[in-house]
Amino acid sequence: MKFWKRGLKSVVRRKGRSLILFLVIFILGNVIAGAVAIQQSTKNVEIETKKQLGAVATIDLDYERIRKEQEENPEIFESDDEWYIQPPLKELEAIGTLPYVKYFEYSIRSYLDVNKIESVTEGENRVANGAATKYSFSVKGVSRPEMADIEEGFIKLEDGSLFSDKDLSEGTNTIIISQEVAELNNLSVGDQVVFDVTGEYYAMAENESEASSEEATSESGQPMGEPEIRTFDFPAKVIGIFSVIKKEATEEENENASWMAKEQLSTIYAPNKLVQELQRQRAEKIYGQTAEEIASAEEIYQTTYVLKTIDDLEAFREEANALLTNDYYQVLASSDEYDQVASSMKKLGQISGYVVMIAVAAALLIISLIVLLFLRDRKHELGIYLSIGETRGKIIGQILVELLLISAIALLLSLVTGNLLADSISGSLFQMDWFTNPEQYSMRYYDGLMGNSHVSSDQVQEAYQVNFSLGYIVTYFLTGLGTVLLSAIVPLLYILRLNPKKIMM
Repeated sequence: MKFWKRGLKSVVRRKGRSLILFLVIFILGNVIAGAVAIQQSTKNVEIETKKQLGAVATIDLDYERIRKEQEENPEIFESDDEWYIQPPLKELEAIGTLPYVKYFEYSIRSYLDVNKIESVTEGENRVANGAATKYSFSVKGVSRPEMADIEEGFIKLEDGSLFSDKDLSEGTNTIIISQEVAELNNLSVGDQVVFDVTGEYYAMAENESEASSEEATSESGQPMGEPEIRTFDFPAKVIGIFSVIKKEATEEENENASWMAKEQLSTIYAPNKLVQELQRQRAEKIYGQTAEEIASAEEIYQTTYVLKTIDDLEAFREEANALLTNDYYQVLASSDEYDQVASSMKKLGQISGYVVMIAVAAALLIISLIVLLFLRDRKHELGIYLSIGETRGKIIGQILVELLLISAIALLLSLVTGNLLADSISGSLFQMDWFTNPEQYSMRYYDGLMGNSHVSSDQVQEAYQVNFSLGYIVTYFLTGLGTVLLSAIVPLLYILRLNPKKIMM
């Protein structure tokens, strides 16, 4: 009789022992299946969420490192005035030439405080910036004709055109505004609009008696007089009108991000050089700065690096950080927000990984001992096979057939029950305090980096689903069958040591 047929008959004849081995593997298989299902589900949530957030990166201060070093050596920051200075534009452009980058854009940010041109506000009588102005706009500089916010699907050009190469190189007085702002001010493509840029200028008081204790003071503590309201006209031509592409969001997210939506609708896009000119005129005409003071002012850039694929993120981060000469700056990616809001989900994945390792170790030990004990009880049977000329290889093959047949049935059933177990356990864990407590956010600025693509802890939890994915099935069977085969090593060594003469004596 062929060895594999003997193996099948042996499983049927030895029902008690087969049932014991089946139950052991089934129970351990449920633990492994449940842990693998949770682990795979958390990985799938992370992958899909990071894809949703996009492969976008920027350069920003490493606030966590700064906080730690300020606690340890505060004197360093008191004596060094250079630590916060942004990397030069040449460094930022060099990072943009890395092979992982699809395209690179840098933007100079500014603002417009006005009284005559209306912005999108929450109420008719809202005062945006003190008593001097009623409305406020955010101005975002553009460095390339194909605007990043349009390419990444945050806004859509509804009318007009984008900036030309000439507009960007010469800094022409051209702007792109939102539909809402255009409707509020009865503007259309081709119209000229004049912003009455307004601000408060505080002149230093000549002596303390000229300024009351209730009046404003300078940063040095020196008293200042009553503010002077200053205004200058800043003309521009509307060449395009955009709409904001709204994405589905939870009620909680809508409440938290409502102010960002208002800011996006009140954002004006302009060439970077035009934004620089706006800042120069404000510094000169409102704050009374000299040409030398204006020229020495540090230029702040907000960078956007759109990568070819999310898989390139870590390689890009490593090489980009190596190019930065200021160690207090680092690469900040849009997908990093997942790490901020999904710490509990990641903890769940880590715990499930530990459970898999413990279950596999336990399975190796328990299955090895059970099979070894069963083989010792079958010593005479195995001795007979050897005495009639059966090779040890075929005997080992018979034992493997028996073990794999029982294991395959047990693992197949535990694949289903383990999945249900994982779903039940996950639901219970989501109700626990360690999972439902809000995360501690670090102060990181994602505005402008991801547009309206944000993710909340509730969204991450809703995206979590335990199901029969291909990755789950393959991982589970590889882990389960691999564990069974490894557990057979010690019992099979016992077969190699059998001496049929001694057994049959």
